Amino acid sequence: PVPHARSTTAALAAAARGAQVTGVDYTPELLAIAERRGGTDAVTWRVGDASDTGLPAGSFDAVVSNMGIIFVDPAAQVAEISRLLKPVGVLAFSAWVRDTSNPFFDPVVAVLGPPAASGFSPDQWGDAELLGARLDPGFADIDIQHGRHRWEFESIAAALHFLRAESPVHVETFRRADPAQRDRLAAEFETTLQGHVEPSGAVAFTAPYVVVTAASRA
Repeated sequence: PVPHARSTTAALAAAARGAQVTGVDYTPELLAIAERRGGTDAVTWRVGDASDTGLPAGSFDAVVSNMGIIFVDPAAQVAEISRLLKPVGVLAFSAWVRDTSNPFFDPVVAVLGPPAASGFSPDQWGDAELLGARLDPGFADIDIQHGRHRWEFESIAAALHFLRAESPVHVETFRRADPAQRDRLAAEFETTLQGHVEPSGAVAFTAPYVVVTAASRA
């Protein structure tokens, strides 16, 4: 399975290689976007909680997530992935790594304040020691590859459209905010992104990430 509609690209890549894919997300509107982008019968999208999918145990060869499972309670998520995978099945996912600044997160903190204490945050998956502790003892052969993703948009307007209509976590943030907060969020994002405008008018910046693979123990 591929948890979360933000993993659309991962789902389509797996399907293109001959896999039969089940994609899971808790937001019907985002699943509708995924289905429109999909265009393949090899991917089945279903509404559900990635940490409690209701899918059959031991029925998947791989679980893949592109910046998706990192937003779910880690203990519950790892337990569900372990339940879903066949023996020696593969877990592969990407996660953001904490950085000194983040144009896609700093405006949220500036307007809404820091996230409520939950005991976990998405960028914790970028910490190798903590990651290993979360996956032990159910997974072996853990491999962590580091990289930097370059975000590029043709304009500030295009970047704001991505945040308000396409990025699942930001779409949800705007949805939960009241009208005044939405206006302030949009203004804060625009101000922050102004600092990353290139001479062409395009917006570009980089963000660190990891790609993690591991095998479930037999």
